[in-house]
Amino acid sequence: MPWFPVKKIRKQMKLLLLLLLLTCAAWLTYVHLSLARQGRALRQRLGYGRDGEKLTGVTDGRGIQVAPSTQRVEDSSESLEEEQASEGQDPNMVLPGRTGRLTPLNLTHQPPPWREEYKGQVNLHVFEDWCGGAVGHLRRNLHFPLFPHTRTTVKKLAVSPKWKNYGLRIFGFIHPARDGDVQFSVASDDNSEFWLSPDESPMAAQLVAFVGKTGAEWTAPGEFTKFSSQVSKPRRLMASRRYYFELLHKQDDRGSDHVEVGWRAFLPGLKFEVISSAHISLYTDESALKMDHVAHVPQSPASHMGRHLPQEEPSADMLRPDPRDTFFLTPRMEPSSLENVLEPCTYAPTYVVKDFPIARYQGLQFVYLSFVYPNDHTRLTHMETDNKCFYRESPLYLERFGFYKYMKMDEEEGKEDEEEEVQRRAFLFLNTDDFLDEGELPDSLEPTELSSPQSSHGSTTPMAPTEGRAMLAQPAPPSPQDERNLRHSRALSWAARAAHTLPLFLGRAPPPRPAAQQLPPKVYVTRVRPGQRASPQAPAPRSQPWSPFPGAFLHRRLLPGVQLRMPPRPPRPIGHRTSGPQATRPQLPTRVQASQEGREGQVHTPAPMAHTVDLNSSSEAQSVTSFLSLSQVSRPQLPGEGEGEYEEEGEDNGAPGQEAASEESEEAAGRPLGRWREDAINWQRTFSVGAMDFELLRSDWNDLRCNVSGNLQLPEAEAVDVVAQYMERLNARHGGRFALLRIVNVEKRRDSARGSRFLLELELQERGGGRLRLSEYVFLRLPGARVGDADAESLEPVLAASARPDGRPELCRPLRLAWRQDVMVHFIVPVKNQARWVAQFLADMAALHMRTGDSHFSVVLVDFESQDMDVERALRAAQLPRYQYLRRTGNFERSAGLQAGVDAVEDASSIVFLCDLHIHFPPNILDGIRKHCVEGRLAFAPVVMRLGCGSSPVDPHGYWEVNGFGLFGIYKSDFDRVGGMNTEEFRDQWGGEDWELLDRVLQAGLEVERLRLRNFYHHYHSRRGMWGTRSRGGPRAAGS
Repeated sequence: MPWFPVKKIRKQMKLLLLLLLLTCAAWLTYVHLSLARQGRALRQRLGYGRDGEKLTGVTDGRGIQVAPSTQRVEDSSESLEEEQASEGQDPNMVLPGRTGRLTPLNLTHQPPPWREEYKGQVNLHVFEDWCGGAVGHLRRNLHFPLFPHTRTTVKKLAVSPKWKNYGLRIFGFIHPARDGDVQFSVASDDNSEFWLSPDESPMAAQLVAFVGKTGAEWTAPGEFTKFSSQVSKPRRLMASRRYYFELLHKQDDRGSDHVEVGWRAFLPGLKFEVISSAHISLYTDESALKMDHVAHVPQSPASHMGRHLPQEEPSADMLRPDPRDTFFLTPRMEPSSLENVLEPCTYAPTYVVKDFPIARYQGLQFVYLSFVYPNDHTRLTHMETDNKCFYRESPLYLERFGFYKYMKMDEEEGKEDEEEEVQRRAFLFLNTDDFLDEGELPDSLEPTELSSPQSSHGSTTPMAPTEGRAMLAQPAPPSPQDERNLRHSRALSWAARAAHTLPLFLGRAPPPRPAAQQLPPKVYVTRVRPGQRASPQAPAPRSQPWSPFPGAFLHRRLLPGVQLRMPPRPPRPIGHRTSGPQATRPQLPTRVQASQEGREGQVHTPAPMAHTVDLNSSSEAQSVTSFLSLSQVSRPQLPGEGEGEYEEEGEDNGAPGQEAASEESEEAAGRPLGRWREDAINWQRTFSVGAMDFELLRSDWNDLRCNVSGNLQLPEAEAVDVVAQYMERLNARHGGRFALLRIVNVEKRRDSARGSRFLLELELQERGGGRLRLSEYVFLRLPGARVGDADAESLEPVLAASARPDGRPELCRPLRLAWRQDVMVHFIVPVKNQARWVAQFLADMAALHMRTGDSHFSVVLVDFESQDMDVERALRAAQLPRYQYLRRTGNFERSAGLQAGVDAVEDASSIVFLCDLHIHFPPNILDGIRKHCVEGRLAFAPVVMRLGCGSSPVDPHGYWEVNGFGLFGIYKSDFDRVGGMNTEEFRDQWGGEDWELLDRVLQAGLEVERLRLRNFYHHYHSRRGMWGTRSRGGPRAAGS
């Protein structure tokens, strides 16, 4: 057995362990260096910066958010306080954008060199014309934090510009007066945040105090203790050091704007004092820097935390992914392989207004819209809360009645209340069988019953008939119970009919009431039918049915009561009712007494007396119309009503004015609330509705009224039919080599006289190959359509597509209507003193080039002596494939600038896109411009969505600019042919030059394609300081 030194190993165990640890450390060092050469070095513990400072909410190299639980506590005397402060900082952490990845932070580690003359003031950056009251709204500003509207300084941490819709970023250093624990507090209207670093590094700034997070919170000036979040925890500061701070403030359009920061020693009873100029200093001097110099601007966690507010779902349907957005990346089929698929035909639409004289700015009426399939979701459905112009209804009508006219309520058999039915319908017509023809005389007077007013002082006596006059029949005195039922009914009770019921307008009549609930067959008589006289000694039986009068209709009327319309006649004296048997009955006033008995407490307005009945007229039937108030026939009977009404209506010995006064006094007295019952709600009510396609109500005319409706929708059956015909011809030509994967986009321009033009964009699978993109124009010509002399300049012969046996339209290939994929596009942009927007535009163009890999575009900037930046130097620094810089002198002129930019383009067969500076472009903008611009045929005027104040492309709120044609794409040869921009008339102004250019483009025989592009936005921007204008009063801002 070999000898093994066990005892020696035990004695040297510590030495062996140390040797093992050194070996592991050497191996880890070797692995780290090896990976470092490959760019994959081992990462240190997350939550620490390069110098060991503790960070909160930072990201690693892959952009993954670090959870607070994984962060280590810094070994310092104030570690616990900083940890608590960091955990309570901005909850709106950096969230994934639309790409699903986090934006890596570019924080500033070391401040610039500090000088003693910096003391006494701090840096102030202003972001103007930006809505919202939360600091999170400020972070969503496109130019925050590098490109403010104004750079200046302030001498104390208490600012009140007395302005609205702005945001402030105040930063610099704090110099404590003595060592010790200090508490900070911030007060503002609206929200604000105060960030403080434990040293002079902006990267280590932490949120220590804030006012609100939603924009609804605010404080009064000097109110430092309103919210618990306003006051920070004690912070240990030293007088020999300076500490970086950052103050963010957001103000909306309401309230008294202010923001101030106070501090106090951490001792009982001390109050907060505003930090004065003796304890602050600048971060750096910006007075000699231009607005495009941003390398000195500090970037701290305060500048980036919560820049994107959390959103589970996109606020607009347009933000959802669509195959159109990235279809341009698919390889396109060669146009040469598609030339012989369809027979050629001449394309000359009838809506082209070539050489047609049109008035100034009348070209807007000759621009037609195209239909799109499938739905591109350009309709701004999220903006239809207040703007419902898509539905073609009056806003007042929708506000009052809504969409109930599209719904048919289901009625329960035998359970629909008659009074509710009358309320729901506006008009009630009687049965036509109950009317007499004109000229037909009744054989005898039909018995009726009219309730006469009762009085506690005496009873009324039937009036004696007068010779030659048609009088009312006086019934027998009713019983008290019947009288109560008659007086308090709010609906017209007709006698039951055995043969038929009374029909209602827009529906069927209500079913008859059960016998137990049916009221006695009484009726309020408005006027007897002309005919024989009725004898008062022979009253009609109460239960005998009554037939309605000829020409009696019930209409809705705002005033209560029944009104008689009679032929004009001189008025007769009105006598008072007496108890004598020979008393004559007075003529009926404007409102008949019968209807007055059916009212309770109605207040009357004085009205002219109605014409009295012609008692000496012939017995021919007169057309009489009775009006009934809707409130009379609809208001339900209330229990206990009418006891006081007997006295009111029974004492009818006074004048009509006295009666109205008594009713008015009773109305003023009011009723107990307990006597009114609540409206019943039918939770089981159902309705019937059909499928509504409001797109069918739209036309292809350029709609200048509605700015939230999207592109016109092409019916699916029509799009599929055209695609099926084309695929049949394609496979017949190439032997079935291509298979259709999906229909990406179909656009149709309709011509009802000759046919329709289609742009087909299909994703195909080639047999034995990869996926290909087919994007071609086709023409669906109507049978028998003739071209005529529509295209006299064309040298090609007039060709027609072969007729199909079934007479249906057939596809053909329109001549001179093919778009080029490799054509150069020149973006023409005039600028003046727009440094932040020029920088943003160049960054967007560089990103477009990087994402698409398309080098066939150029940027032409026409600079009108900008003073806030070196535009030429910025162009050279931008990573653009091509660019041109043109410098002009004088005032800003948009027409002259665009014309100068187009003149600088040498290739006449390239596209010039007249552009604006404040545009957010979608990735497929180059492909969209090329597809819709055809030399000698098509020009392109895309509709841009104008964002509202405080809105961004991530959360778009705004409207489509349906009236603007300033963004215009056209071939340079066509632009020169129509005469270019009108630089003489629009020399010192802009606004209308795009409409004037549109008139000349249409008169030249070109079509103008008008489509709403997805994710194509016009940024909201401030107009202050644009084009070299100066503000009146106030100090001059540094660097602005």
